[in-house]
Amino acid sequence: MGGVPRPLSGIDWASWLPTERATLLFVLRDGEILLINKKTGMGAGKINGPGGRIDPGESPLDGAVREVREELCVTPTGVRPAGELYFQFVDGYGMHGIVFTATGYEGELCETHEAAPLWTPVEAIPYDRMWADDRLWIPLMLEGRGFKGYFIFDGDDMLDARVEEAPLEGI
Repeated sequence: MGGVPRPLSGIDWASWLPTERATLLFVLRDGEILLINKKTGMGAGKINGPGGRIDPGESPLDGAVREVREELCVTPTGVRPAGELYFQFVDGYGMHGIVFTATGYEGELCETHEAAPLWTPVEAIPYDRMWADDRLWIPLMLEGRGFKGYFIFDGDDMLDARVEEAPLEGI
């Protein structure tokens, strides 16, 4: 288990440091959400939002926009922060994620080696093909309510979770 406590209560989140920082960005328009079929990297084979790791010296916003460009060949517009996610895996890996939403994009969506775009009605989000935590915080994001989510995973299995509403200042 790598010395990582399984319950969330065993982690001092105030002093916790992630292995990496990453982003997710969801375009929301006309009752639909832009998702991706992830083809490479962490979460390959799952449905997710466009995103990925933040490069050294890059802001979360810049990283989110860059990842959407790389994965779907479009530039998101009307981007705003939506929430934060904290993931601790029992193998010792930790990720801090910043979630953004956008109201649109410029360019033409295209499939890349990393991802295939998937417009989905918000009432038909395929949670059964996504990470287990998504069903806990995506509804808050869709309602425009800021959130923080804390999760412990063992591979693809979510062992513990807590999601709370939170202000978006400081993201």
